[in-house]
Amino acid sequence: MQPIYLPSVNDITIEGILYALSDPVRMRIFVELFRSETPVICACFLNIDGKSYAKSTISQHFKILRDCGLVRTERKGVEAWNSTRYDELKDRFGSMLDSIIATYLAGNKAD
Repeated sequence: MQPIYLPSVNDITIEGILYALSDPVRMRIFVELFRSETPVICACFLNIDGKSYAKSTISQHFKILRDCGLVRTERKGVEAWNSTRYDELKDRFGSMLDSIIATYLAGNKAD
């Protein structure tokens, strides 16, 4: 099995982050991972806001989040466990990420 690509913090760009978070499904995934105290498997996101998604669609969303550097994925057996890289990124992008998350949450008060 190939290792999962993870860019270094220095290779992560604002443009990549903004692109990844411009999709509402990816934004929701990122916020839910951010709020979680433990890593989460991809299957937990097959149903978001009452809408079902194919595994391949969710996998593609996670690939984009990983490739831009927002999410870390670790394989454990057949499952992929995901968490944000917020702690690694906060020195470089902390206030920006905080603002994006706060704005998202303010606009989605039911969450």
